[in-house]
Amino acid sequence: MSTPDITVLGGGIFGLSVAWACLARGARVRVIERRAIGAGASGGIVGALAPHTPENWNDKKQFQLDSLIMARSFWPEVEAASGLPSGYVQSGRLQPVPDARSLELAHQRARGARALWQGRAAWNVVDEVPGNWTPPSPTGWWVHDTLSAHIHPRHAVAALAKAFENKGGELVFGAATPQGIIIHATGYEGLLELSDKMDQPVGGGVKGQAILLEYNAKTLPQLYADSLHIVPHHDATVAIGSTSERDFDSPDQTDAQLDDIHARAVQALPALADARILERWAGVRPRAKSRAPMLGAHPLYQGQYIANGGFKIGFGMAPKTGQVMADLILEGRDAIPDSFKPAASLR
Repeated sequence: MSTPDITVLGGGIFGLSVAWACLARGARVRVIERRAIGAGASGGIVGALAPHTPENWNDKKQFQLDSLIMARSFWPEVEAASGLPSGYVQSGRLQPVPDARSLELAHQRARGARALWQGRAAWNVVDEVPGNWTPPSPTGWWVHDTLSAHIHPRHAVAALAKAFENKGGELVFGAATPQGIIIHATGYEGLLELSDKMDQPVGGGVKGQAILLEYNAKTLPQLYADSLHIVPHHDATVAIGSTSERDFDSPDQTDAQLDDIHARAVQALPALADARILERWAGVRPRAKSRAPMLGAHPLYQGQYIANGGFKIGFGMAPKTGQVMADLILEGRDAIPDSFKPAASLR
């Protein structure tokens, strides 16, 4: 590649999505990754693409709704361009309703979804679900939303990186000098570095632990029970997660908290009791101070940009994140919500 128009620092889901969107609009794009594709939180195992509740609507929830709808075409296009599976399945999600108050709230949210999701997805309250892929419900009712989906994070970033290369993008590993317009998508370590340079907390990392089981549920819905995401994958595995640890000594070591998660998952879904454990995973997710993604002009470097802070919803936000960053960088159109801009984490 000749001198790139754009250099993206970081080969996680935000960096690759921005690179892919800019490449699609004709820019020459280079991605520099210090270690490996998905080396940080994007190399996890859970992959729950789940919406915020359809109530108290705001720009963040609208952005996520738009992005989850975009995912329905985004990931099939990536798969076609790469020849690799992403694990994306528009599966929906089941949640047991624990008590009468929650049932009333579920019906309220169903009405909210009809108004706010504009017919693009539904939030249904149901009293019958088929098969044994169902957490017991104390009330005999479940929420089934059709907006949720699931994805295999590692496979997804591998497919996106391959699609990017196949379409003419350049991947560089290790130390390299960025050229052209620079976009910082450097995960929680980048947020810590930014906090240090600005001498104020603007973001950092939250550790998560998850477990991968051998169990064939493939295209079945993801589940949300006892505050756990139970996510089937296309390769006949099921991921369960995760913890949220603000204080931790080791970013990549699992501990007894994961044993508790496993036990709770089996209690919520007894069908998993005999499933073989394939992997125990731990990693640190980037969380901006505002709790929203941090997108837009870099707060320190004039003419440069940042795309960071995906936290627990990075994969769900990725398709639209790439779109709005390409809008801003290549066309000068700013469609980024104010709550996502770096200033929101600098207050």
